[in-house]
Amino acid sequence: MTQTSRQLAPPAGQWGSTTLRALGERGKKVIGLHRDGIADARGRRPRRRPWHLPRASIGMLISDGIALLTAATLTGQHTQSAVMLSVLVVAALQGAGLYRTRLTLSVLDDLPALLGGISFATLGATLITMAAVGLRSDISAIVIQSVVIAVLVVVGRTGAYATIRWARGRRLSNYRTLIVGCDEVGARLGTALNEHPEHGLRLVGFVDDHPVGRNELPAPVLGTSTDLAAAVERERIAVVVVAFGAAPAQDLIAPLRGCATADCQIFVVPRLFELPGSGHGDRIRAIPLIRLPRSAVRGVSWRVKRLFDIVVAGFTLLLFSPLLAAIALAVRRECGPDVLFRQQRVGLGGREFTMYKFRSLTPIDDNESQTRWSVANDGRMGPVGKLIRRTSLDELPQLFNVLRGDMSIVGPRPERPFFVEKFSDAIDSYADRHRVPAGLTGWAAVSGLRGDTSIEERAHYDNFYIDNWSLWLDMKIVLWTLPVLLRGHDG
Repeated sequence: MTQTSRQLAPPAGQWGSTTLRALGERGKKVIGLHRDGIADARGRRPRRRPWHLPRASIGMLISDGIALLTAATLTGQHTQSAVMLSVLVVAALQGAGLYRTRLTLSVLDDLPALLGGISFATLGATLITMAAVGLRSDISAIVIQSVVIAVLVVVGRTGAYATIRWARGRRLSNYRTLIVGCDEVGARLGTALNEHPEHGLRLVGFVDDHPVGRNELPAPVLGTSTDLAAAVERERIAVVVVAFGAAPAQDLIAPLRGCATADCQIFVVPRLFELPGSGHGDRIRAIPLIRLPRSAVRGVSWRVKRLFDIVVAGFTLLLFSPLLAAIALAVRRECGPDVLFRQQRVGLGGREFTMYKFRSLTPIDDNESQTRWSVANDGRMGPVGKLIRRTSLDELPQLFNVLRGDMSIVGPRPERPFFVEKFSDAIDSYADRHRVPAGLTGWAAVSGLRGDTSIEERAHYDNFYIDNWSLWLDMKIVLWTLPVLLRGHDG
């Protein structure tokens, strides 16, 4: 057992005689933010312009569509190969990130990527046409059309970018923006946004723990780093730019995670940004910015994850129903009539739910079940209890929790309210685990962090999973879980 586990998971009975239901103050503050996204006092989500459906991106797509149609008309190419080339061009430009809204729009900056994407699409269309038709196909027609497309796309984007900059300059298309950090860099950023509205960001204010030169800033200070969530809610912020301020970087992680969950776009000024190689992302004037990816838990793929949970849980329960019945009979013989063990756990947004497991032993009372850390080596456990715990068969009833929506197939393991309070007070990032539903298996579990292992390390792995979530990551965790189950465990 690690030192962290020794400190946070003492033997049964060491932490009092009653099960605590309320979360610690630190945990409640962070969990409340994640549960509601960012809501007003009545629980309503503030109306905020969605960054992920920007007008600029739509304008770029329309411009390229007109260029592709014009190219097909001018070259007289309306064949299947011409349509395929147009589709490949759009796909290549999308893959190059040229339909993403950027703060600084320049055709000359984008020219290498534009020409590279069109050339790649041309090569793909040529190879596909040769494979389908053979060498008799007129490859020159594809090349000619590609050249015309390149010229028209560049011309079209020049006009589109100029229109977007004009609209931004007239405040017709801007996003309400908050800057974290009031140092020299933050002040420069704020001044640049006010003087150059063509970046598309409208400065609302700053957040910093100890603002310097408050009266000389180009916008008011709206609070400290701990007030970030409230400022985002109150001011309907769509974009957060993180500069350098008095707050330690560690203290900004939880508030920024809450902003990402609330669908804000976050930009970060990289450390040592004055050195070469730091300006390959977005920028405001001469200050480079790193765009953090939007939270995947608000996208379409997250809904696919829920559909996957329902299908897998339902199919597994149906397939293993004879095994469930057999385990229930064996547990009844060993532990008595109550074969299901019910326990309060903390899930999404800090909400409690009743988790189901097959009973492996009968606790002395409810206090023991809620406050005892582990029963892995309990002498009261019989052969059936030891077998179903070692093979994780005792967790099969949790599939009903998955169907109900309390849990997911993959996610952080749920913990009891008693321990959540203690861990949230002791570990800054522990409450951040509740941004997503709890899971049957997870990144921490397949990495060996189950049973008597470091709680702090588990929280780190769980938050890494949430911050980097994808459907493919879930698939990998499910596949990695299979050998873990076959080996068995004693946690």
